Amino acid sequence: MRTSTFISTLSFVLAVAAGPIVVRDNLISLPLSKKINVTEPGQLLKQDQARAAILRSLGFASGNATAKSELLGRATPGSTSVTNQAVSYIATVEVGTPPSSYSLIVDTGSSNTWVGAETGRAYNVTSSSHFTGNAVEVTYGSGRFVGLEYTDTVSLGTGLTISKQSIGAASFSEGFNGVDGILGLGPVDLTVGTLFPSVTSTIPTVTDNLFSQGDIPADEVAISFEPTTSLNNVNGELTFGGTDSTKFTGAITYAPITMTSTASKYWGIDQSIRYGASTNILSTTAGIVDTGTTLIMIASDAFAAYQAATGGVMDSATGLLKIDVAQFGALQSLFFNIGGTTFELTANAQIWPRALNTNIGGAADGIYLIVGSTGSPSGSGLDFINGMTFLERFYSVFDTANKRVGIANTPFTDATTN
Repeated sequence: MRTSTFISTLSFVLAVAAGPIVVRDNLISLPLSKKINVTEPGQLLKQDQARAAILRSLGFASGNATAKSELLGRATPGSTSVTNQAVSYIATVEVGTPPSSYSLIVDTGSSNTWVGAETGRAYNVTSSSHFTGNAVEVTYGSGRFVGLEYTDTVSLGTGLTISKQSIGAASFSEGFNGVDGILGLGPVDLTVGTLFPSVTSTIPTVTDNLFSQGDIPADEVAISFEPTTSLNNVNGELTFGGTDSTKFTGAITYAPITMTSTASKYWGIDQSIRYGASTNILSTTAGIVDTGTTLIMIASDAFAAYQAATGGVMDSATGLLKIDVAQFGALQSLFFNIGGTTFELTANAQIWPRALNTNIGGAADGIYLIVGSTGSPSGSGLDFINGMTFLERFYSVFDTANKRVGIANTPFTDATTN
């Protein structure tokens, strides 16, 4: 039986059931639901800082299978009291013949797909299962899994199946409650060092295999999230093979993968951040776009500048900066310059949805900012993470073939729902 050192005291789903799979212009759109799983006050920030630390360390080891496997072996996720999925977007995926259905976290910061995290939801060996002879292990900062690698049939909807997709069958996992595993959508090189004894091998991702099998016209996946303040919205969509023009406005700006390590190992880009008309928060530097991170995370010196500009004070209950009504009235937009285009994150987009304050340990009438510190100064090679609170306001495209990330505005960029 799998064990876990973490106990979830709060778990709810913002969209209980995903809608139907949509096939449009030979593109595959898979609905996403949002899940919040908070076990203690201040978990959002702790989880994201733990993730940032492991992303930096594994990024340095990327390409060096021995160093990466040693990092994995030394990882002690049980040493932190937070779970891996404080806030997650969940896709329903079927594995095997006959299929079993699994709820998987959509993660662009990792590339292995695996199941079996939830007790009683283990991987089922079926007629399409093939054991590769490899063990597999992945660490996620405040969680990990260990298991065996199979190849199997994976279904993303009626009529769409991937044959011989690598699936990790977890025999042990910790840091995951209420979900079955992860759908890894990161760059394929992140899988190096996760297989044993085949430590130098890469594992084609779900997106890679869809493209190589001719199921989609391009080796890319686009992601649409929407801000939500209620418990009954299917508020996200994965589109494999292209972009869904109904989900964004204007043109998509593409930025090449940064040359700066360690961000270059992920979906990393260069950007700068300005507060208001002229206050510099972060000069042009490298970071990543990551669905596995909740907050917008910036280097500690940039965070100090942001805190000074906003007047926010650290709130012990949530771990987030808190501002009062007058400060919110004066709060100015953040401007992200990406690929030569400036994207505006409004004042409303910089705060946690007030309707959900109590679900993260905050006061019902509090105003909490969704920008946090990575815990390390700029110059680390990973100076920001544009997490889900950013992606709920902007459309994103992860283009493997052209080694680039696309960002566009959406109908929700300027929403005032928070």
